[in-house]
Amino acid sequence: MHNNFCPIVDAMKKYSADKVLPFHTPGHKHGRGAHEFLRELLTDEGFRQEVSLMDELDDLHAPHSCIRDAQILAAKLWHADETIFFVNGTTSAIQAMIFGTLKPNDLIFVPRNAHRSVISGLILSGAIPIFLPVEFDTEFNLPLNVTVATVERAIKKFPQAKALLLVSPNYYGVSADVQKISELVHAAGMSLLVDEAHGAHLQFSDELPISAPDAGADLSAQSTHKILGSLTQTSMLQIKKSVDVERVKRAASLLQTTSPNQILLASLDIARLQLEQNPAQIQSAVELSKKLRGQLVRNGFKIFTPKNFSFDPTKVTVNVSTRGLTGAEAEEFLRHELKIQCELSDAANVLFLLTFADDESTAAKLIDALKLLPVREPIKISPPNLSKEISRAKLSPRETFYAPTISVELKNSVGKICAEEVTFYPPGIPLLMHGEEISAEIIERIEREKISGGKVFGVEDSTLHTIKIVR
Repeated sequence: MHNNFCPIVDAMKKYSADKVLPFHTPGHKHGRGAHEFLRELLTDEGFRQEVSLMDELDDLHAPHSCIRDAQILAAKLWHADETIFFVNGTTSAIQAMIFGTLKPNDLIFVPRNAHRSVISGLILSGAIPIFLPVEFDTEFNLPLNVTVATVERAIKKFPQAKALLLVSPNYYGVSADVQKISELVHAAGMSLLVDEAHGAHLQFSDELPISAPDAGADLSAQSTHKILGSLTQTSMLQIKKSVDVERVKRAASLLQTTSPNQILLASLDIARLQLEQNPAQIQSAVELSKKLRGQLVRNGFKIFTPKNFSFDPTKVTVNVSTRGLTGAEAEEFLRHELKIQCELSDAANVLFLLTFADDESTAAKLIDALKLLPVREPIKISPPNLSKEISRAKLSPRETFYAPTISVELKNSVGKICAEEVTFYPPGIPLLMHGEEISAEIIERIEREKISGGKVFGVEDSTLHTIKIVR
């Protein structure tokens, strides 16, 4: 019998067992009307439980029974005061963090490599970003994180700021010193918001960086689906009572669907239960990743481990430029020739995620596949020319979003306000963001990046002969 530690699942099973004849949404009516292709994706029981908006299944926007109980259990496990479940992805959780704590013209420190959801959160809130430089590893050609010294410098320069947003850990597993930064930020009367999309598992191994809730973050958004066992699109927002909890809840409610998928909600509840029953599985993944990394080094591979930053070793970044390959070439060969799919590739590396689902056999297959990569003359990757400046946007992203815009030649845009994002990938760190003033130095850096051949994202004119500005 299913125990009572999974309240959403228990409520769904009870509803299904009641054998109700449905005259309500969804239109497939417990699967009776489902197309055969859809029936291949879900079980009969899954269709019976794929309902929402029934009173006994609770209301995500005003939880009072099973969803409330599941969120309380999650908050206890992740050391938060309250937890909100999200079925719109961590994008909505990050937007809710910003929208729920800031108001128009508030200043917030934001790292240059922040996810696009941060910009959309700023558009919603009307807050103005102050962009912080991110340290860069020139050997592996990838971004690290924001340093304590940079945060100290930023607070001194803009003491009126209301909050700091960190991305920690980043895609490559590199964490900021969240604990020290939390002390600095709170001493200055500011809030600490953490995009912890890649760190929902940090709580469960002493060998991983400290989790954001334990490090003192007021709010942290976690992608429960990225490393843990919930379904894609599901996330949690961990909340401390140091913020206006009710306002954050109102923001979350404005941003979430009014028809949340019950199976997605159940998967969050189950992911919590899975960790509660076997928290040691995260440490097992850490041990496996350490073993894999050692074996790869012994086989002549160059494996990323950052200096001066705490780090999640389950993110295994393999440098392939030393073997004469770009990351894209290595990814294509692994995927189509060897049926191995990495998480991402960049100019010099391929990144693999190890989770509790992996074991000795999957790790061995990865090693065997990497040994089969072609070997050519090493490629020299030129690192980007990134600014160390702490810079405030001239216009808020919201003002920029609503402002009339025109396109002008890049060379004629000095002193104008940028109305789009200019990001070369790799490394994926924007050179210009919405609302920033365009300088001659920035144009020079853009021209250098164009010559180096990186792909540009966020712009209407991919040649960057022209750029969109506020009129």
